[in-house]
Amino acid sequence: MPRNPWFETVAEAQRRAERRLPAMVYGALVAGSERGRTIKDNMAAFGELGFAPHVAGHQPERDLSTTVMGVETALPVLISPTGVQAVHPEGEVAVARAAANRGVIMGLSSFASKPVEEVTAANPNVFFQMYWSGDRDAMVQRMDRARAAGAKALIATLDWSFSNGRDWGSPLIPDKIDLKTAMKLAPGVLPRPGWLWSFARSGRIPDLTVPNLQPPGGQAPTFFGAYGEWMQTPPPTWDDVAWMRKEWDGPFMLKGVTRVDDAKKAVDAGVTALSVSNHGGNNLDTTPATIRVLPAVAEAVGDQAEVLLDGGVRRGGDVAKALALGARAVLIGRAYLWGLAANGQAGVENVLDILRGGLDSAVLGLGHSSVHDLSPEDLVVPPGFRLTLGGGAAG
Repeated sequence: MPRNPWFETVAEAQRRAERRLPAMVYGALVAGSERGRTIKDNMAAFGELGFAPHVAGHQPERDLSTTVMGVETALPVLISPTGVQAVHPEGEVAVARAAANRGVIMGLSSFASKPVEEVTAANPNVFFQMYWSGDRDAMVQRMDRARAAGAKALIATLDWSFSNGRDWGSPLIPDKIDLKTAMKLAPGVLPRPGWLWSFARSGRIPDLTVPNLQPPGGQAPTFFGAYGEWMQTPPPTWDDVAWMRKEWDGPFMLKGVTRVDDAKKAVDAGVTALSVSNHGGNNLDTTPATIRVLPAVAEAVGDQAEVLLDGGVRRGGDVAKALALGARAVLIGRAYLWGLAANGQAGVENVLDILRGGLDSAVLGLGHSSVHDLSPEDLVVPPGFRLTLGGGAAG
């Protein structure tokens, strides 16, 4: 651990995470698929957008708060649900505490390494995420459990086609950690004594089971067991999405939309919100950056559903750009995982503070008093930047 555990950018958090984590664990976080074009474009596209700041008339006080599906958040930044956060012994619970301390909503993956009950105890504002996996009875049981635990909304993630293979290689991830596996992985783990010691102090080993998919009276499946069930489940139809929405009977977000026609069908299915997402570049490679397709989706949906953005957010300025182009809020994934790996709960809080500071600077420089005042007029958008998928040509 550095003498000063504080870091000033998400990029520095990533560098510290790389130094701290075993290569296989770090490789799992880097992720991406095939050439890695989408994950790179998610981040690079924000850099193509410019700001048009004012020189005077700035507002002395700025309100960065908003609501998402009726739940208040101090920042228009949500914790995106990511699976098996075994980069730190406390995993999702540490993230939930950090989010609660900063007044931010926590998205919890059904593939998480911590039970939903522990996470809602750490943060009352939890949105539970599910895939279309297993039969309907199993899905109802998972929804009922999340509802009973206090989850305030459901996120249905459907943007996944089981694309695999990376040009830079995929990390070795075991099905479970036992003595034999530990001995096999030791050469890759021993060079990272700080990470190893953090688990030793906690009295735990990295848990690769997914307790939120545990059937009543049964055992929690391993990550790959759950993944196998997901792969073997027939893909959902729009009628299935409407069923899921009705069965949850509460605030419901559909995550993974990039096309205008899909956005309109999501509205017809009764969603409360949708997230413009390409699964962080982990799905079909060469899918455009989400910030490029956000404006068309937001315009197509209008006020019929809230629109969020997921993908490539690393700075508070990125948050401001997404809001200016029609997002109500953004979700972050890798950014907070770097913070968690670098410094646990405090590292996640550090990341949220970085985003808050950058967003506040943007709102200040653009002459606004609220994040709700951001608009396309605050940006320099290069020709051809905006893309419309499933509904027309480039704008």
